[in-house]
Order: sequence, then C-alpha cells, then structure tokens
Amino acid sequence: MSLYGIASRITARRAREQVVQAEVPAPRVVTLRAVLLGLPLIAINCFWITVVEVRLYTLDGTSLPLFITPIFMLFVLIILNMFWRWLSPRSALTPGELLTIYVMLVISSTLAAHDMLQNMFGVLGHPIRFATPENNWKALWFQYLPWRLFVRDENVLKDFYQGNVSPYRWYRIQPFLEPLLLWAVLIFALIGVMLGVNILLRRSWTEHERLVFPIVQLPMAMTGHIGGVPFFRQKPMWAGFILAMAISGLNGIHWLYPSVPYIEYIKLYDLRQHITNRPWDAVGWTPISMYPFGIGLAFFTPLDLQFSCWFFYVARKLFQVVGAVFGWDAPTNVGFPFFPEQAAGAWTALGIVVVYGARRYFANAWRQAWAQNPTDPEESRRFRWAFGLIAVCLVVIIVFAQWIGLSLWVGATFFGIYFLLAITITRVRAELGTPHEIYFVNPNRMMTALFGSQNIGTRDLTLIQTLYWFNRGYRSHPMPNQLEAMKMFEGHPKSLNRLIWVIVVATLFGFVATCWANLHVTYRAGADAKAVGFKDWLGWESFGWLTNWINAPVKQESTRIGYMVGGFLIVVFLRLMRNLFLWWPLHPAGYALAVSYAMDYFWFNFFIAWVIKGLLIRYGGMRAHNIAVPFFLGLILGDYTMGSLWSILGAVMDVQTYKIYI
Repeated sequence: MSLYGIASRITARRAREQVVQAEVPAPRVVTLRAVLLGLPLIAINCFWITVVEVRLYTLDGTSLPLFITPIFMLFVLIILNMFWRWLSPRSALTPGELLTIYVMLVISSTLAAHDMLQNMFGVLGHPIRFATPENNWKALWFQYLPWRLFVRDENVLKDFYQGNVSPYRWYRIQPFLEPLLLWAVLIFALIGVMLGVNILLRRSWTEHERLVFPIVQLPMAMTGHIGGVPFFRQKPMWAGFILAMAISGLNGIHWLYPSVPYIEYIKLYDLRQHITNRPWDAVGWTPISMYPFGIGLAFFTPLDLQFSCWFFYVARKLFQVVGAVFGWDAPTNVGFPFFPEQAAGAWTALGIVVVYGARRYFANAWRQAWAQNPTDPEESRRFRWAFGLIAVCLVVIIVFAQWIGLSLWVGATFFGIYFLLAITITRVRAELGTPHEIYFVNPNRMMTALFGSQNIGTRDLTLIQTLYWFNRGYRSHPMPNQLEAMKMFEGHPKSLNRLIWVIVVATLFGFVATCWANLHVTYRAGADAKAVGFKDWLGWESFGWLTNWINAPVKQESTRIGYMVGGFLIVVFLRLMRNLFLWWPLHPAGYALAVSYAMDYFWFNFFIAWVIKGLLIRYGGMRAHNIAVPFFLGLILGDYTMGSLWSILGAVMDVQTYKIYI
C-alpha cells in the first residue's frame, strides 16, 4: 500500500475519534422515570415487531445491526420531548433518560426478533403438528425429544396454526406455559453469561482499545450534538434525511401503485442475469443494492475494513469462477465451494484470536475482583458480580443440558462454540458495525461436519436441533447490543451500574411482552394461514435437517475438514499480517463475513461508502469527513423513518407494504 494508504488509515482513525467525542450527550443519567416510561414502550415495540415480521413479513427491522423500530421510537420521543420542553422545560426528558428508553427498546428487540423468540414459537408445536406416516418422525426421533419443552395438545395447535380464534382462553394459553417457563430458564442463563462477559470486556474494548462502535453513532447523535451544533439543526443531516425518505417514499408508492415510477438498484438487483457465459456464470446470485441506510451505516466503518468487506466478497465470487475453470464445481464434487466450512473455520479462528487477545485482561479482572485494595473499587465490585453471574448461569446451563439428556461432550462442545461465536460477533460489531447474518455458521452444522452425524448419535442430534432456533443466523444477537448500551454510558460509573439493572429488567419484561405478542398475533392470524413469517420455516429447518442426518448420515470428509482448516489459516494469516505491517489493508473479519452470507446484501453498500469516504479523506481531510457525518446519519434516519411509516400503514391496513430492506 502507498503512503497515502497509511495516511488514510491514520486520518480515518482520528476522524472517527473526533466524531465519537462530538456525539457524547450529557447528562447521561438512568432514572426511575425513564424506566417506567420504557416499560409500556417495550410492549408496543414487541407487538409492532411481531405484527410486521410474523404476520406481514415486512420491514425486517431486527435483521439489521441497528434495529429500525427503536430508532424510530426514539425519533418520535425526541420530537414529543421538544414540544414538552417548550411547555415545561424543567420536566422534559434528559438525553440520558432518552438513551435509557432507547436501550430498553433495543434489548427487548433482541428477544422479539427473527432469530430469537419468533424462531422459538416456530418449533414449540412443530413436531406434533407436522409428524406424518410419510416422514416417519415418530419412529426416527420422537422418543428423544424433551417433551416438556414442546406443546403437545393437538387441538390447541390446530387453533394456533389455523388462526382466527381468540388467544385469551385459558385452555389455549395453559399448554404454552410450561414450555415457555422452561425455555426462559435457558434463555436468561445464556443472556446472563453474555452480560457477565460484557461487564468484564467493557473497559478493555471501550476505553483501552477505543473500538469504533459504529452502531452507537446515530442514537448518541440524536440525543446530543455534532461539532457543538444540535443534531436536528444540522443542514446536512436534513439533506440526507429528505433524500432517503424521498427514495423509499417513491418506491413505496410504486409498491402499492405499480404505474408510479420507481428508483431501480436501491434494493437487490441480480447481476447474474447479465452474466450467462461459462465460466463467468459460476458466480451465481450476485446482488447489488444501494440502500440509503446501508450506505449510511457503512460510512462509519473504518476505511480499511470497508475495503475488506467488499474485496473478499468479490474474491469469493472469483473463487467460484476459478472453480468452474478447473472443473472443481463438477457434480461429483458435492459441496464446492464449501463456504459453510470456510466460514466455520474463519469464525472459529476469529474467536480464538479475540479470546487469546483478551486473556491478560481476563486474568487482570480476576485479580481485581478479589483484591483487598483494588485500584478501582467500583469496577472491582462489578467484576465480582460478573464472575458470580457467569458461574451461576453456567451451572444452570449445565443442569439444563443434562436434564434434556445431552451427552456431556456434546453439550460442552455445543455451548462452547455458541459462546465463542457470541464473543466474536460482539467484537466484529464493535469494530465494524456490519450485519452479521452468519447463516452458514452455528454449532449444529460445525459439529456434524467435524464429527459426522453418526458419531454424534440420534439422541444428541435430536437435542441439538431442538436448540437450533437460537442458532439460526444471530442477526439480533443480544450480546453486542448489551455492550453497545454500556458504550453509550461509559465514563459514568453510577449510571453504568443502573444501566446493568435496566438491561436485566428490559430482558425480563421483553420476554413476557414478546410471548404475549406472538400468542396474540399467531392465534389471530394462524401460523399456517395469514402469518407469513418464520412460524413454519424454522421448524422445517430444525427437524428437516435432523431427519436428513438420520436417513443419510453426514460422514467425516477430509475435503470439508480441509476447507474448514483453510478458512482458519486464512484468518490467522490475515491477523498476523495486520500485526506485523501497518500498511496491510485486509482485515480477517472481512473474509469471515464474506464467506458466511453476511455480505451478500451489503457488499456494494460498503464499496460505495469506501469510495466516498476515501475521496473525502484524500481531498478534504478530516474536515470534509466530519462535515459529511451528519449527512450519512440523515440517510439512516430518513430511510428508517420512511420504512417505519410504511410498516405502520401496512399494520393498520393489514397488507404488505414496501420494505426498505431485502
């Protein structure tokens, strides 16, 4: 890389730090008033998400790293608060209270989302509802199911799947209570471990390493200032806001009235239709998109990481072309180009690198937790609380795994991989802020590829597929959202302690609100009738794969394991090169994201943001970069606002409306 490349990395880093410092709102105080106001808003948020994602399958607001509904609700709160401040300045909500409510909405969204409780409701009754003599489920694996985790009443399930009935009858609610309470034990234990680890890592990642945390930029700016100017008085912000609203507004009208023109290439446009000759047609589905919010989010990713994200996606497509040239994609070479295996190795390596890099900090946190005269008594108490929370929750997870019948080695491997991926996703979000739908990577697939389904056994296969619902894609993973909440309240120890309890309260209340919303919406609409979301898909994935693994066992294959090792070594090499050479432009997370489906929707957004940001820094320096910041925040807010308005219109009219994403 040229001297310009080195200078760009350094300049971009300085520019990012200036932006973060400029967006810090004050005061940031967690109050009881904010929590009490946040609780009913959690119920509204969970219901809204469930209606648009389960009933109508629009918006997809929880599939993005920055959730849509909490941002829109924060926007509305700020507008209402402005009017209230005009009437009663002393009783208006402070920036800290607004952020507290926002955090509560985000935490509840992690539970209401596609990849959490929506998925769980998709499996609760699936075995009983869809078992037939033809699929032979009862003979193959029914005897291994932990039945107390499932709904077994066929009449109740008939109402649940056909819909058009009231959920508010005891005989329709009662069969769900035991499974939901038992699943709640595991869910809270998993989230408890994540919260404890985040408390331990918080200071290292937010204060010592000063990671970028791109996802917190918009909510912090909305409640504060940029360059001393209030966010909503920034002319560039309003320019971006209006542009994004106009694009999504016009395309939304076209969705309802096709005669109205629309702006092409904003959503997925497949380049494959123009690539028809061999070997180039081996690239397969190659979408480009120019989501306004996507370009806005990508702008806050560091320049070298932007480059890595789109570069490795293009490299992945070229690898498919090379495979076609040499005949590697022949029908006999089943599995080529083995992206799930490459992704599994890459994410495993990333996780090991992250944990290994934090080893000294974990050791130091342990010493501080039990030191008689700690340098920071407040942090020492938090560390003790975190270690205790992790220990208790791990015991609960072990007991739960043994209770459902998991073999010790299978349970340890499964949850070990799960938490390794959780920490890795959190680190990637803190550095890059990218989407992380790593659909190819989860403990279930990794274990069957490594050990073979026969070596795992039918009982354990059945049990890990019972746990598949919270391992499908990790788009709404709770752990990075917890750490980002702590980032927004850094530097205020008393507020941080209160914030931890706010996260706990929001998790508990969010679980209850989400369960109610799913039962209400699905009994009314019918999981097999009007509910077009994930109610069936997840169940078929979970138990369809299980049936296939039993009927056609997956063997240990040297080729698949070789690609897994290859993905692992590529990440290690890229990490080593970044440690040795300042100029090295390729980030290992870019490779891991590109081969695991996470970049398919967004690679072109990162390319556009990389070009714009590179030109700004090269020809205008930090000043031009910082002037542009409000514009790109406006793109996100405007697109999210228009998307939210379309989803509300759809919910009111009970029709599908334009989605700003996918």
